[in-house]
Amino acid sequence: MSNTTGTVWMTAAALAALEAELHELEQREAADPVRLIELRDLIRRAETSAKPDDGLVEAGMKVTVRFGDDAEVESFLLGSRELVRQDHDVALDVYSPESPLGVAITGHYVGDSVTYRAPSGAEIRVAIVGAAPFA
Repeated sequence: MSNTTGTVWMTAAALAALEAELHELEQREAADPVRLIELRDLIRRAETSAKPDDGLVEAGMKVTVRFGDDAEVESFLLGSRELVRQDHDVALDVYSPESPLGVAITGHYVGDSVTYRAPSGAEIRVAIVGAAPFA
């Protein structure tokens, strides 16, 4: 979560969990001041509303992609793994917008194909098959 100025998409359950953690820490005498600052910042920047269903890939979307020439598709939630862990109802894999795949597909639309470099160094082509607001 390196972005400290813009909004941060998260589920409503994740926001509630962060608010509960903040409340609990504020009650302690020896609360970690760094964590208090982090929680207040995340809560201040939280965005929980559904994204528009316009085919644009952005955080908070359930994205479906096809890698290379594979016939099978893969679906995942584009969002912060740390924040999504707060919501136990999320049953999808989560890819970070800051991951190589996340960076490559963010800002593109359904029907677009992009290429990105995997951590292994391999060039991977991915076609965006679907992008819908996460519900």
